[in-house]
Amino acid sequence: MKQQTIEAFQVIGISITTTNKDGQSAKDISALWARFMGEGIADKIPNKIDESILSIYTNYQGDHTKPYDTILACRVSSLDTIPEGMVGHSFDGGTYGKFIAKGDLSKGIIYGTWTEIWEQNLDRVYTADFEIYGEKAKNPADAEVEVLVAIKS
Repeated sequence: MKQQTIEAFQVIGISITTTNKDGQSAKDISALWARFMGEGIADKIPNKIDESILSIYTNYQGDHTKPYDTILACRVSSLDTIPEGMVGHSFDGGTYGKFIAKGDLSKGIIYGTWTEIWEQNLDRVYTADFEIYGEKAKNPADAEVEVLVAIKS
């Protein structure tokens, strides 16, 4: 894990509330991704600053074992125009632990990385954790995804 400072940022996208209990998040987040890709949500987001997709985990009702919100979104320069059915959100940024998930996205590399994170004794703050699906994630069979976890500085 590398430590990294993230500047404040804004996103627009779609969201759900889920929980890691009994594998519920795997079902809910898969369905959210299917909707995001199937409906071309990224193409409908105004004021995008790049083509990366962020999968953000926020509004934790405790630690990672409690319910939280998942937002699939793109970074934007403004929250002035939020399309109907989408959400806009500002994040303060802060100190993050950075992990890299590499390999075939269909083989559970993201979940595997999160399992490793949950087993570590990180001083997490549960504000907003996220994954960045950028240029290196365009080939899902050989992807590289950044996983950023909010920690105390």
